[in-house]
Amino acid sequence: MVEVSPQARFRAMELLTILNRCHHFRGFVYHRARFSPDHKSIEVSVRPRKGSTAICSRCHQPAPGYDQLGERRFEFIPLWGFFVFLLYTMRRVNCRRCVAIVVEEVPWGDGKRTLTKAYMLFLARWARRLSWKETAEAFRTSWEKVFDAVEHIVTWGLEHRTLGQIDAIGVDEIQYAKGHKYLTLVYQIDISITRLLWVGKERTIESFQGFFAAMGQEVISQIVFICSDMWEPYLKVIREKCSEALHILDRFHIVAKMNKALDEVRAEETRRMRLEGRDPLLKKSRWLLLKRGENLGDEQHFRLCDLLRYNLKTVRAYLLKEAFQQLWDYNSPAWAAKFLDEWCRQTMRSRIEPMKKIARSLRQHRELILNYFRAQKLISSGVVEGLNNKAKVTMRKSYGFRTYRVLELALYHSLGKLPEPESTHDFF
Repeated sequence: MVEVSPQARFRAMELLTILNRCHHFRGFVYHRARFSPDHKSIEVSVRPRKGSTAICSRCHQPAPGYDQLGERRFEFIPLWGFFVFLLYTMRRVNCRRCVAIVVEEVPWGDGKRTLTKAYMLFLARWARRLSWKETAEAFRTSWEKVFDAVEHIVTWGLEHRTLGQIDAIGVDEIQYAKGHKYLTLVYQIDISITRLLWVGKERTIESFQGFFAAMGQEVISQIVFICSDMWEPYLKVIREKCSEALHILDRFHIVAKMNKALDEVRAEETRRMRLEGRDPLLKKSRWLLLKRGENLGDEQHFRLCDLLRYNLKTVRAYLLKEAFQQLWDYNSPAWAAKFLDEWCRQTMRSRIEPMKKIARSLRQHRELILNYFRAQKLISSGVVEGLNNKAKVTMRKSYGFRTYRVLELALYHSLGKLPEPESTHDFF
């Protein structure tokens, strides 16, 4: 049997004073604190204050008592290396409003959860800084209890968040598992606030429509700008649900598609040169061509200049890609349109099929691209890409995130900027 020091016993008594100072609830009294038989935890008995009335857990109104149930244990924030539990004998009430006999509501607990609200808030805040596994290990608890805490805080936050005026949103998808499993993420990208608004499973028309249904027509009607990529299901839903907003195509996806087309040209020409027995001029040239010029080192810059002396399809595609970057320097929609049209004409005469495919796509979405300039270049999906990177970081440190539900909670918790329930005291 482990011997408990007098100092430890004194600390257990001190705990009552601490709880009365920082975790006090009207109508309830901390009766006594004692060590458990294994001396690994402190058990604090709680009883109703004399004359206090129990609260119905359904209608949240006072109701007359009916009987008592067995004692329940609520896990509290650990102190001094000891687990702490609140012990309370639950009452049942005969509620005339609900016309039912129900268990009372206690202010430190939530339904049938075994963790106190204070402990759930404590764990959830740490789970935003650490991975859930690391949080569980740090406080000697289980991954499931951390999940339970985050679920409680996120659910409360979604129920109590204020959407307010939303001027600009960005929509994108990220892959979260093997087998082409995607999430549709919708962000608020106003200048004053950026946050995750909604998470949808898969990247389908039905999934994206769920966002508009969840937000409601009043919020949707106030949206001024929408950023997205060129994926047709997104474009179709935006045309149907938010036709009054200025729809801006994602600049970063356009550049990414152009880089992909250039890489296709390079790979195909490399194979052809190898089959023809020609010098491997394009060997190890991929990142020379895809990197931005300012990111190249001195040696890489020299190699690129040497490569550009040759009359290769890859070189011509690279020059087209680099020339296209000038589009983003324009401020006037009219001048940007003239440049875009001229670039597409030159590209269509290039006889480089992957680049011609890009030109046809740009012509098809010409007006949506020019909306970037009509919005005075104030709104872009650069913010969306930054938030996507944070979402990927959340997924990378997501030890044990085995289901869509867990991932959904983690993303809302990390990126949603949700309100949190009030606590009697901040414990860190």
